[in-house]
Amino acid sequence: MNLNLAPAVWFGLFFTPVLISAGQILFKLTSAKTGSPDAQGLLALIFSPTLLTALIVYGFGTIIWIFTIKSVPLTIAYSFMALTFCIVPLLAAVFLGETLTLRYVGGAVLIISGMIIINS
Repeated sequence: MNLNLAPAVWFGLFFTPVLISAGQILFKLTSAKTGSPDAQGLLALIFSPTLLTALIVYGFGTIIWIFTIKSVPLTIAYSFMALTFCIVPLLAAVFLGETLTLRYVGGAVLIISGMIIINS
């Protein structure tokens, strides 16, 4: 596989996981504000600014992804989605105060190593 890709494709490969990860953090923030699963709670959830922002960010990431995979075989491109397993915990540490462990660091190293192997 020749990975001499256009800069826009590289942007899509790396930026899509960032957007998807940001969407996950926004979903978590939404869940903290979620009420009961009755009609009133669901209506409040549907109109939650945090949820709407999460859906927009996630949707934008999906649109970029669609254009990205037009230029790259899915077997190659999808390995970049593994970056979400590295990015979400980092964002959770920054925005939610969650703790990063040595196991996280080891797992992230293995994920990135796997990406390098898949794409070499």
